[in-house]
Amino acid sequence: MKSRSARAGAALFSVVLALIPAIATGSDEPLAAGLHGGCYLLRVTTTGTTSGTSNYIEASTVGYGTRGTAASAEPIAFEATQLGRYRLYDTVGGILYQSIADYVWAGSSYGDAADWTITRAGSGYRIAATATGDVIGSRSGTLTVSDATFALEPATGCFAPASAATGLVSAASVPAVGEDGALYGFIDGHAHPVSNAGFGGRLFCGEPFAEGGIEVALSGCASHAVGAGALFESIIGGTDVDASDDGWPTFTDWPTTTSLLHQGAYFTGIERAWQSGLRVFNALLVGNRVICEIYPSRVTSCDEMEQVRVQAELLSEMQDYIDAQSGGEGRGWFRIATTPEQVREIAADGKLAVTIGVEVSELFGCRETNDVPQCDESDIDAGLDDLEGLGVSGLYPVHKFDNAFGGTRFDGGVTGAALNIGNYLSTGHWWTAESCTGPSDNEQVIQSDVIADLLAEITELPAGTVAPVYPTGPICNTRGLTGLGEYLIGQMMERGMVIHIDHMGVRTAQAVLDLAEEAGYVGVTSVHTWSDREIVGQIARLGGFVASFAYAASDAGHGEPDFLSEWEANRAAAGEGGLSAYGFGSDVNGLAVQPGVRLDAAADPLEYPFTAPNGAVFDRQVLGARTWDLNTDGVAQYGLYADWMADILAQAGEDGPELEEELMRGAEAYVRMWEDAVAWSE
Repeated sequence: MKSRSARAGAALFSVVLALIPAIATGSDEPLAAGLHGGCYLLRVTTTGTTSGTSNYIEASTVGYGTRGTAASAEPIAFEATQLGRYRLYDTVGGILYQSIADYVWAGSSYGDAADWTITRAGSGYRIAATATGDVIGSRSGTLTVSDATFALEPATGCFAPASAATGLVSAASVPAVGEDGALYGFIDGHAHPVSNAGFGGRLFCGEPFAEGGIEVALSGCASHAVGAGALFESIIGGTDVDASDDGWPTFTDWPTTTSLLHQGAYFTGIERAWQSGLRVFNALLVGNRVICEIYPSRVTSCDEMEQVRVQAELLSEMQDYIDAQSGGEGRGWFRIATTPEQVREIAADGKLAVTIGVEVSELFGCRETNDVPQCDESDIDAGLDDLEGLGVSGLYPVHKFDNAFGGTRFDGGVTGAALNIGNYLSTGHWWTAESCTGPSDNEQVIQSDVIADLLAEITELPAGTVAPVYPTGPICNTRGLTGLGEYLIGQMMERGMVIHIDHMGVRTAQAVLDLAEEAGYVGVTSVHTWSDREIVGQIARLGGFVASFAYAASDAGHGEPDFLSEWEANRAAAGEGGLSAYGFGSDVNGLAVQPGVRLDAAADPLEYPFTAPNGAVFDRQVLGARTWDLNTDGVAQYGLYADWMADILAQAGEDGPELEEELMRGAEAYVRMWEDAVAWSE
């Protein structure tokens, strides 16, 4: 499969080709909008020298004829694949495509030859093959390459393309914005909807959308049944390596809460969450050079900033795709927001505001190699300019590895040992730690012999490499905020950007909080439980925004905490009045296990249909042949976050009303924090 960037370039080129006839004739042919989901009879209205009323497209033994009447015409279903582009189906599900002989025939699957760019041509439409730019029409009574225009006459009896309904029974009864102008709804502060384009573009199986629809976006991947994909997922998520990878339509193998290298956020799942009250969706562009280079297959550069750019392009394409399926440019419910004002405008229009952040370890190429930074202040300035041009509003200065800005917060267990190896490959040194009191980074209970075994299995390091041994008990990364890190934080504040503290070692995080507090800057967040609890409390008291990882509602089991306990602990850490609004971070598609089934779900299930906090009513969501149920599936795919939200409020008992109020104030609190940060910068 082509990379998204390559496909986008090809699509743009083909659109230009499709418009060549308009340029040549001097006519104005805008891309056709509003045809998605339509059922039409196609009548040829111009064919060079032939015109008339009995020129309808009809099915023939091979391909399609162009001499039919209205009674014999073939109803054609239109499905948008992008703005102005469509897939066309005949009544038996045949997909119209341009054959190598230039005739239009019926195929069995979507591909480049089955994508059509449709433009307005006077009162009619011109249809061109997206891949070649060839305009189709009638020649010798056959549908083939021939400059023509068509009339589209509404019809019935069309084939119904595969779709993914959200399960909405009745729409919200409470508006997204109150009479006081405040947003009413919740925020996912940490999601990765387009991470399938990161890590080289091959690490993940599945896409959040696809021009060929859900059967293309969520089809299985042979490389994830056996081979590298299956092996990586087994290591990361503890899944079995077997010979199947069934997605659409049965979803026998994925998505699940632990299928970490499979797409978990198909766009109709996000739509279901939006319908239930999701108002702000922070889409983080993510990548990792070391993982990219270790994985044996890729279609993009492993440079982390290049991975960010490819994902930014894909996120924009995702907005366009949803627009195309919603009637045209700007009409979709999924809207990218680059300023707080845009978030408010989008919410007032009843749509989902999608903010953009970046979470990588080598931001602007600013890794450090044996304590020597590989960038300077000019790289930071240029990098920030670049990201602002992409619409990025927030950054993680530090991610999984130490870098030129500061030290990372360690992962624990075997994952920590593996990431420590990654740190070595990125920086030339292991994590360095010492015993500490107060806030601390995760303990490193895996000792040198286990790390050595991992080294032998997954990579080759120079002979004589010695694995580290760490103190027992609470430890802290010895590396703190560097001079370049302080410069980056200062520049982020000058630009009104959101500073994400999560993943910073406590010394780095504390130094950043000290700078923010001294400056009176509130644009600081912890949104997915990757900071020490005391650091979280400081963020809340500073006026920043706090959310926690989306664990199961209660009795989470599996060695994990639960969402309600996290909420209570963070409230206690913030102190009296320190936490009046709250959010969650799904970390979907971020190599993170999603909320599992409550251990007591069988005895105390979420009842369907359920009512969301905004008054919307939902039944179980159905994708293909699979019906999803939180009580048995957990949050296996993003649409179940609507169910999860209802479940945590029900499980909160007498605290439910207070938790609901804090969560439904979450989007407003985040936007106000961002507004204050922007105001400070001005």
